[in-house]
Amino acid sequence: MRPTRQAASRLTVILSGPLLALAAVLATAPAAGAATDVQTVADALRENPVYVDEAAASQVSQADADALADKIKKADKPVFVAVLPADFPKRDLFRNLRTATGITGVYAIRLGDAFDAKADGAALSKNAVSNLAALVQGESATRQLNDFVDRALTQTSGRAPASWGDTGGDDGAPVGALIGVGAALVAGGAGAYALTRHRRRKRAEEERAALEKLRVVVDEDITAFGEELDRLDFHPAEPGADDAMRADYERALDAYEKAKSFMAAAERPEQVRAVTQALEGGRFSLALLAARREGRALPERRPPCFFDPRHGPSVKDAEWTPAGGAPREVPVCAADAVRLADGADPMARTVESESGERRPYWEAGPAYGPWAGGYFGGGLLPGLLVGTMLGTMMSSPAYAAAYGSGYGDFGPGAGYEGGDVSGADFDAGDFGGGDFGGGGDFGGGGDFGGGF
Repeated sequence: MRPTRQAASRLTVILSGPLLALAAVLATAPAAGAATDVQTVADALRENPVYVDEAAASQVSQADADALADKIKKADKPVFVAVLPADFPKRDLFRNLRTATGITGVYAIRLGDAFDAKADGAALSKNAVSNLAALVQGESATRQLNDFVDRALTQTSGRAPASWGDTGGDDGAPVGALIGVGAALVAGGAGAYALTRHRRRKRAEEERAALEKLRVVVDEDITAFGEELDRLDFHPAEPGADDAMRADYERALDAYEKAKSFMAAAERPEQVRAVTQALEGGRFSLALLAARREGRALPERRPPCFFDPRHGPSVKDAEWTPAGGAPREVPVCAADAVRLADGADPMARTVESESGERRPYWEAGPAYGPWAGGYFGGGLLPGLLVGTMLGTMMSSPAYAAAYGSGYGDFGPGAGYEGGDVSGADFDAGDFGGGDFGGGGDFGGGGDFGGGF
């Protein structure tokens, strides 16, 4: 039975602190204080996967919105869709909505005629969600939302939040049950707080150690990319240079500066992904520039060479079998393709392993997951690493808690999965940058992790 407004009011007198917050979430009476516009959208999305603002109702009919919501519910995936008017507050919209909703998942927003999407790494990788958003740019609202949702549902991890179902949090709870839950929270609060502080300190120490190990490898990558820029010896005013060449060169320089900046600002191992992702994009820009200068056909956008991303973009997929593993297709550069065809070992990137030896990165330990994740995003990494030491470690329950999540389908991992209620405990970096009103990649035409 749903508690009445009077019952909820009596709880306000009985409960205080965390109990009052709990009651405000579960009771039907609104919490004290006026809800913000973002909070209104978040409250609606906790009840239903699709929200269409009254001021944007002309874009998506009620019937189409209901059909889209039914599709998401049947798929049992944490995909949220909001259709908002163009004058809706834009600043930090994704981050604010994710905070207010408090649920791990994929968030797609149609803002006027513009569209973008972001996601928790545990639900869908940053590369994947950006690429999916790029594929539907320019479409009509109903078609755009359906096309995005159809693709996202097949790739999103986790389950739909319980609040969407018949027995979820929106069914309410008896007043007595609320008081009982609140009492249990108070009783265990002191011990939980002490345990949480200890775990946070330990995790911080582990993160610092992992980051320092990664820093050595990433600094080598940044230096190597800087040397490639020097060897190219391109001058924007040189004879034969055109606007396309100058644009390629500018993007390569930007990638170099971004990589240095991201690495200098990194505080956690998972933030290294942004560094290697920038380097991957920069190397593709150099490949485009080299092809234009030499009059060759432009290369297609492919992942970097699996054996050493410093080799540049791959040119083909070739079969490779790791020691003790099964054969699989991996992207390779031209030189490593020849080596494999001749039965020779590829030129593998070696790094320092936990034992202090130099080993190929896929045999060197868990710290190199974030490094590889930036180079091989969009769900590609699990298939490449299956059966290797790094792949096995990344599929273990403790990996995501120590080194971050969002590398693709490596299993449930640790921490929050899609659909879990995490409140404000999420990686804000997944929802920051390129946001509404800030330029960047929103609304098409920006950097969606791939197409230059």
